[in-house]
Amino acid sequence: MTASVTVSERAARRIGEILKKEPAGTMLRVSVEGGGCSGFQYKFDMERARADGDIVIARDGATVLIDPVSIGFMAGSEIDFVEDLIGASFKVKNPNATASCGCGTSFAL
Repeated sequence: MTASVTVSERAARRIGEILKKEPAGTMLRVSVEGGGCSGFQYKFDMERARADGDIVIARDGATVLIDPVSIGFMAGSEIDFVEDLIGASFKVKNPNATASCGCGTSFAL
């Protein structure tokens, strides 16, 4: 299941930079929750502990956790980091999303 979600090189580099400033053992948790403009939204949190069933993706010094329920919504997705005129942020490129909002953090299936 870990191969169903990938982390881009840019995202791994940025996550690694963020985690270096956190206490040792901190990981980034990406989850899907109900809400947002389009029905579901991505949530990004810092975690110090893994939960049972977590999917762990490690790349270039970055560790990302995804819970089993969220992985079902994110199958085939890529977590990326983009910088553009309106700022810098993590974006999830989700091939299952049928719609998304302009901010890029909410989507519909």
